[in-house]
Amino acid sequence: MLRPAHLLRHEKIAAHIAANPVTLAVLLCIAWILPGLIGHDPWKPDEAHTFGVVYQLLKDGDWVVPMLAGEPYLDKPPLIYLTAALTGNLFSGVLPLHDGARLAAGFYIALAFLFTALTAKELYGSGKSWVAALMLLGCGGLLLRGHQLIADTALLAGLAIGLYALAMSARRPLIAGLWLGTGLGICILSEGLVEPVMLLLTMALLPLVSSHWRTRQYLLTVVVAFVVVTPWAVVWPLLLEARSPRLFAEWFWVENVERLRGIFIFTASENFYYYANVLPWFAWPAWPFALWGLWVEGRAGFRKPGVVLPFTALAVFFLFLSIIGEGRDIYGMPLLLPISLLAVVSFETLQRGAANLYYWFAIILFTFFAIVGWFYWMAIDVGIPWRLWKHMMDMQPASHSGGRAVVVTLAALFTFAWLVLLFNVKRQPERPVITWAIGITMIWALVALLLVRYIDTGKTYRAVFTQLSQALPVSHGCIYSQSLGEPQRAMLHYFGNILTVRFEKPGKRPNCDLLIIQDNSKLPTQVSGSWKLIWEGRRPGDKLERFRLYRQS
Repeated sequence: MLRPAHLLRHEKIAAHIAANPVTLAVLLCIAWILPGLIGHDPWKPDEAHTFGVVYQLLKDGDWVVPMLAGEPYLDKPPLIYLTAALTGNLFSGVLPLHDGARLAAGFYIALAFLFTALTAKELYGSGKSWVAALMLLGCGGLLLRGHQLIADTALLAGLAIGLYALAMSARRPLIAGLWLGTGLGICILSEGLVEPVMLLLTMALLPLVSSHWRTRQYLLTVVVAFVVVTPWAVVWPLLLEARSPRLFAEWFWVENVERLRGIFIFTASENFYYYANVLPWFAWPAWPFALWGLWVEGRAGFRKPGVVLPFTALAVFFLFLSIIGEGRDIYGMPLLLPISLLAVVSFETLQRGAANLYYWFAIILFTFFAIVGWFYWMAIDVGIPWRLWKHMMDMQPASHSGGRAVVVTLAALFTFAWLVLLFNVKRQPERPVITWAIGITMIWALVALLLVRYIDTGKTYRAVFTQLSQALPVSHGCIYSQSLGEPQRAMLHYFGNILTVRFEKPGKRPNCDLLIIQDNSKLPTQVSGSWKLIWEGRRPGDKLERFRLYRQS
């Protein structure tokens, strides 16, 4: 009697996978990147205000001064906005603007995968290059953030390029200098002058800890890098200063110098242990492999460039992010790069029992979540079981079911591919890594295809701000806003075509006849003066965040 494994196993498929691991890794990276980039509106907080700047850039054509809902927004330099505007325009004929813009995130994550693989190839040989990319792909902390339109994806790509340059500096110093300068430039134009310090400190420490970088070739690499990075670092700031010295001073001193000064100022509110606490899940499953590699290599490993470079980068990145005290998972993404590299140092020496435990854990975990994903889809779109459907609809009453045959077919193909690959990856040291990468790709695809519309119902501002715009009087003047957050202002502009004047902003204000207030329904904002409530609304299923529209009576 044939078992299910025999039905799904095919010797030609298994042999082809074993003979072409790079092809499999490339296909997995593509399959991981694409789902989730399209099919939903911008979500708050980070993606919403990033897209808000992109939307204003496309409307006004001004890339020198980033604008958010009519006001300068200098939190980030313009690289991610320009890239997103380019992809949004490029795909405007086939995708909604926000989906096209989000493809920029996919572009930068693809660069991070590529240069992580190239770094591993430089340090450990071509046999481990694709494994490093799969290690990075499998990290839990990258799953959601890697599919969002945020500047941190560009920063990740810039750091990955920088690490690749440092790895190849002894062999090809001039080319390494070009890549290092480019990586630094991407970091600067994506985040500003603070985050690139991580890469600069790594560059400075390497010659101190290893003679491999204490050479003339490395000095040449650094010199070339500083020449290459100069236009990246000075062109946009000079254009900004020429446009508005006040805005340049605000960007340079507030967004950069003050943040750097904050490294040396310790306050009780800072969480210096945040990244130590989140790394166990954030960098899983790469970190156990990284620890194993360091254990196997021992002290002798710290004479090898393949250990020194990622370990130094990890130490610098971790200490820098911890000391700066800004504890958010989104800021921890750079840590995944050196951990993924350390994870491939000696993964092939992992004991067979531990490898099998990891392999079966991946199978059980992802099979379970696949069943759960399809079960919830049945409830949401088919109405079976009825009790779960009722519970889900109570949480998101505006959710719509059915009518997605193509999406369901694609999800079924991902699930079938998981089963086929599961039984056709031959027993080899890389099998646990491949299995995990396939499983996490499949689960993400199921969420992005089957459940994203339901999730989007609770996260989008489309319905509530469309209703708000329809509630505006036919004839009205300017509109005040009070306590309206940056993501909300961005989405109000995008979905409602409404720009507001901040009521709480000091200085002279025009005399507006409408007022929009964002508050918490449990802690309502008291409105003084002669304002009359004419509309009130909130996102479907959101019992806290509320928006109210007033008219001057």
